[in-house]
Amino acid sequence: MKRVLLPLLLVPGTAFAHTGHAGDHPFLSGLTHPALGADHLLAMVAVGLWAAVIGGRAMWALPAAFVSAMLLGGLLGSAGAPLPGVEPMILASVVALGVLTALALRPGLAAAMGFVALFGLFHGHAHGVEGPASGLGSYAVGFVLTTMGLHMAGVALGRLAQGALPRVIGGLTAVAGFALAMM
Repeated sequence: MKRVLLPLLLVPGTAFAHTGHAGDHPFLSGLTHPALGADHLLAMVAVGLWAAVIGGRAMWALPAAFVSAMLLGGLLGSAGAPLPGVEPMILASVVALGVLTALALRPGLAAAMGFVALFGLFHGHAHGVEGPASGLGSYAVGFVLTTMGLHMAGVALGRLAQGALPRVIGGLTAVAGFALAMM
């Protein structure tokens, strides 16, 4: 894992701005947007990883809460509605979800869902603001599919990893979030 994260620390912050998506193809742009930004990628995998650490219904409920709030945020962002602190909240989501996973915290399901939904709102707002002027529906389908795929990758990683490995990955995620915040 160090071999993956350490080189990321050397990349300028502008490389994580994830602009220049799939051009005039809203669906492809939506598919690529969450995966091209390290902040989105790390947070979305971390949602699934934390859900796997919690276990049970959280494995579907946390991703569902995130995606539902993300859609609402996307609508707000595409409509030009202001939401203060979007980028700091996205970075905070990487750190917080990493820490929650590293500590293997298991709050009640409703609290965990509310927590990830709050972050989903901010991620969605960023997607909506950066989305295309036309084809918003197909763009949204694309970013929802990729987001769910990243959540499920986190769940799979959490379920397949043995022992303390999910917690270690959570800790590394938090460190990566701090590194992104410093860029």
